[in-house]
Amino acid sequence: MKVVPLNENILIERLEAEQKTAGGILLPDNAKEKPRKGKVLDRGEGKVLDNGKRGAFTVNVGDIVLFSSYAGSEITIGDKEYLIMTENDILAIVK
Repeated sequence: MKVVPLNENILIERLEAEQKTAGGILLPDNAKEKPRKGKVLDRGEGKVLDNGKRGAFTVNVGDIVLFSSYAGSEITIGDKEYLIMTENDILAIVK
């Protein structure tokens, strides 16, 4: 099954959570937070502007992005979790 985002929506796959802290302590699965970093897999055509044209995206497919904990809507396809969010939910692009 393929998910195609519409309009200004972006499809993001969360990246794996860190396995240990900065101090080197290994974290059990139940102590890990959901990662706030992901990879842009696909995006819609852009937001429809007042003049009828589509707005351009700042993020591109393949970019690694940071977002807030509660950004977007979670969806599950098979055994994988994805997020669908707008570009306004993205805080930064990791370079």
